Amino acid sequence: MEKIRIAFFDAKDYDRNSFVKAGEDREFEISYFETRLTEATVRLAEGHDAVCVFVNDDINPAVIDALVEMNVKLVALRCAGYNNVDVKYAYKKIHIVRVPAYSPYAVAEHAMALLLTSIRRIHKAYIRTKDFNFSLNGLTGFDLHGKTVGVVGTGKIGRIFIDICRGFGMNVIAYDKFPAEGSGITYVTLEELWAQSDIISFHCPLTDENYHMVDADSIRQMKKGVVLINTSRGALIDAEALVEGIKQRKVGAACLDVYEEESNVFFHDYSNHIVDDDTLARLISMPNVIVTSHQAFLTEEALTNIADTTLANVAEFFAKAYSKNEVCYKCPEVATCKQQHETKCF
Repeated sequence: MEKIRIAFFDAKDYDRNSFVKAGEDREFEISYFETRLTEATVRLAEGHDAVCVFVNDDINPAVIDALVEMNVKLVALRCAGYNNVDVKYAYKKIHIVRVPAYSPYAVAEHAMALLLTSIRRIHKAYIRTKDFNFSLNGLTGFDLHGKTVGVVGTGKIGRIFIDICRGFGMNVIAYDKFPAEGSGITYVTLEELWAQSDIISFHCPLTDENYHMVDADSIRQMKKGVVLINTSRGALIDAEALVEGIKQRKVGAACLDVYEEESNVFFHDYSNHIVDDDTLARLISMPNVIVTSHQAFLTEEALTNIADTTLANVAEFFAKAYSKNEVCYKCPEVATCKQQHETKCF
């Protein structure tokens, strides 16, 4: 039997290591490319059966047409979100599979790590003590116990984050378009969540409906000094509005693992370059903003699960008449998708 040929885009060392380990003794031939998948690089996929992509690859109509022309049959996302794929245009042209869950604990724990680092000024203390400066001036934080945290999105990651917050003695309220029945979670409207929360954490996919759900208007509705945490998708937050909210002292702190214009910046080393994105530069320069480069998923457990599930998705797609992790435009909301995946989506 011929090996399944996979063009692997935006490949990093940690990707190679986990996929090489997961693919040992299996029927795959993987070509690793450091570049992202874009219109300019899509021809690298020629001669392959599938492409493997990540969050910043751009699977737009032009890319989809080129893949179809080259007889590529499958786009295998090694992540849960698929907002970077034009799934409607892909329908009946090329199939899409994803990794719906790899380590919800990794992302939820990173969100809490960002929060604790920010409010207890751990990042500032670390820098000071490296210079043997042991002054406590300016390092005063606040207790999490008794504070109200608003959680937007109560899927697996959101619910794990809620459990962590409850362990700190926090009051939890949440918003989800599709509330988890019988979960014991107190659901409120978005307007109520903005108004009542001391801390707001986002754990939802990006859709047309919630694009820039945090904008100038929603920030005006929030408590003065609110702390925002985003480990989901950057475009949930209007970055310009966030900058203004911080400058006006309305937003007390921002903890960002994602950024709406991250695709040409995150996952790369620009330490010896000038970054052209003025908004990102302003955010990073602010003392109450912590930015990590989309690393919430990055644990040994998550990388293993991503590699195992991605290769299982590819093998299943080419061997069977169905693919349990397939997505298409007919099921834009995973919570309400009625596709039983007993057959392929088309």
